[in-house]
Amino acid sequence: MPEQTKAIDYVMEAASGPHFSGLRLDGLLSATSSPRSSSAVTPNFASSPVGNASANNQPFVIGVSGGTASGKTTVCDMIIQQLHDHRVVLVNQDSFYRGLTSEELERVHEYNFDHPDAFDTEQLLECVETLKSGQSVHLPIYDFKTHQRSSDSFRQVNASDVIILEGILVFHDQRVRNLMNMKIFVDTDADVRLARRIRRDTVKRGRDINSVLEQYAKFVKPAFDDFVLPSKKYADVIIPRGGDNHVAVDLIVQHIHTKLGQHDLCKIYPNVYVIQSTFQIRGMHTLIRDQEISKHDFVFYSDRLIRLVVEHGLGHLPFTEKQVVTPTGSVYTGVDFCKKLCGVSIIRSGESMENALRACCKGIKIGKILIHRDGDNGKQLIYEKLPNDISERHVLLLDPVLATGNSANQAIELLIQKGVPESHIIFLNLISAPEGIHCVCQRFPSLKIVTSEIDVALNEEFRVIPGMGEFGDRYFGTDD
Repeated sequence: MPEQTKAIDYVMEAASGPHFSGLRLDGLLSATSSPRSSSAVTPNFASSPVGNASANNQPFVIGVSGGTASGKTTVCDMIIQQLHDHRVVLVNQDSFYRGLTSEELERVHEYNFDHPDAFDTEQLLECVETLKSGQSVHLPIYDFKTHQRSSDSFRQVNASDVIILEGILVFHDQRVRNLMNMKIFVDTDADVRLARRIRRDTVKRGRDINSVLEQYAKFVKPAFDDFVLPSKKYADVIIPRGGDNHVAVDLIVQHIHTKLGQHDLCKIYPNVYVIQSTFQIRGMHTLIRDQEISKHDFVFYSDRLIRLVVEHGLGHLPFTEKQVVTPTGSVYTGVDFCKKLCGVSIIRSGESMENALRACCKGIKIGKILIHRDGDNGKQLIYEKLPNDISERHVLLLDPVLATGNSANQAIELLIQKGVPESHIIFLNLISAPEGIHCVCQRFPSLKIVTSEIDVALNEEFRVIPGMGEFGDRYFGTDD
């Protein structure tokens, strides 16, 4: 054991002498290394067919910096877990390391990976700006064992509500800092960081302990003193102890929630309600939007989502206070459900929501409305069968997809003609297009719309994008 300690001390002492605190030794900078790599960020326009549709809803960009192994990734993971009701993407600065040339690989032990010039900052800027514009990107994948980027694989990152940019030098360049809405510096004791780095580099990156210590003394610590620590002054929030500081992370998440707020359309129309998103809801949306999903699974997960929308819609009905006596003899003060209620489905897709409504409301009456959608702009009424006393009831109008809003407006107009007060109508759907929400809410500002997600827009064929195709055909198995 003493011999091992002596060897480690010798490595640290030998490496702590004169060192080059730049990118590489003189003579190694070649013209061939300056052009951007062929694996540069590639905007993926195919997944965002209406590129500027989400421009009015800018994502919240968080920068997380700190010394090596300070706990930056742990803090990011904690933030992502607590922001479960928003789409969050993590972009690591490590993905933007430049691939080493053959000359640099021969002297890789003299290469400073902790210098700002080791990163392709231009590509990083392009990536974040593309994500902020609502488009997805392809990020390079860097191999720390070969010190090269993968030539045949990449990581696709989609547009999100929150972008977390993590790395030791993400605060170094002012242009990158200017893209951030919040800057967090993770401050951890130097000895703790060194111990973590030794464990990480030996286990995950296949290096021996002597090379780790030599690199730390020669490059990592001087780079921290020269570049990382001075950038601490740009931080909005400093987190001591990193991921162990749960109070600080909780406060940061609360601030992010406040900044993100509601969907922009919910701010315009207070009668629009989007159910709180969770990983479960996002997962079910991912499944039913997948064109490869089986009919059985499509129906199963659609029914689960519909049930959640129905339950949320029922929460907007009026109630009266009611007291009951429990089996223990205690008095419980609760509420009594609305008694005068019915459902109305817009044929045919709306009928897919009837089972969930019946499961929630035993014996509920359900009416039907059929409106011709093709060729008549969704304005030709074909058939209607409604409860005789519908004017005395609150109405849950059922249609899984709100697209243009023309059919919905026709159905709502019919209900009003039958004597249903506009404020007694709650329109339930799985997904809504912004155009449909504008169309319905501008004409009927007193009704309520409850949906599980607001999509990007309509395309030239008036289909919701990204959408989920013809819902009725997929649900009832007539899409073959």
